[in-house]
Amino acid sequence: MEKTTESSSLYNNIENMKLDDLLKNINHEDKKVANAVHHAIPNISKLIKIIVQKINNGGRLFYIGSGTSGRLGILDASECPPTFGVSQDLVVALIAGGDSAIRSAVESAEDDKCQAWKDLQKYKISEKDIVVGISASGTTPYVLGGLKQCQENSIYTASITCNANMPINQYSNIAIILIVGPEFVTGSTRMKAGTAQKMTLNMISTSVMIKLGHVIDNKMIDMQLKNNKLKFRAIKMIQEICKINKEEATKILDQYGSVRLAIKSLKKTDG
Repeated sequence: MEKTTESSSLYNNIENMKLDDLLKNINHEDKKVANAVHHAIPNISKLIKIIVQKINNGGRLFYIGSGTSGRLGILDASECPPTFGVSQDLVVALIAGGDSAIRSAVESAEDDKCQAWKDLQKYKISEKDIVVGISASGTTPYVLGGLKQCQENSIYTASITCNANMPINQYSNIAIILIVGPEFVTGSTRMKAGTAQKMTLNMISTSVMIKLGHVIDNKMIDMQLKNNKLKFRAIKMIQEICKINKEEATKILDQYGSVRLAIKSLKKTDG
């Protein structure tokens, strides 16, 4: 199996490049990423529709991955509760090697084809849920084994990979393939492949939450108000949506502690 992600870099003798040339060349390669994601939009759209349907029917979204891919899944899942006010149990990310692998590599963890299913079972995963495997190579045993077991248990699966015609496809109801080409540093998939995966995960989680009703106009009305910056942002939202001054917006926010509830209260009063 030929992996584009493992192909030799298009640049040689990079250790001898001037710093500005290094940066310009890395940036040139990064510009290719958005186009690769663009080509995958039809399948990204299909996946989002399934996720929304699953969640509306009481299901959850799971990400499984290893290394950089696993960390990107954890980043995306961990941002959903504070950004959109959803439960921490709604979007769950699992990484080969467990939480300790978030900061440090856990050797050989990704080679265990049985562990992902064991990890998923701790959450009492069922047919209501959906599992997205993230693997730049498309061959990670941890991810492939998890998706295979999911399919054998009638659980809907999808994948995000950066190589075409990889084994992960046969275990995915929907395969999102992001062909970004060789990395600037040969095989360093934390670069273009990681960026493409991050962009795709941004699109998935953001679009899902919008379709679930956690955004009004262009505003995160269900965000958790855990610091002053977010509280100030919430006050500004209420001002703009309800056409009131800062003092009134602050007062109603303090009363309800939620942008959504504050807006609902004001609109009910106006009605």
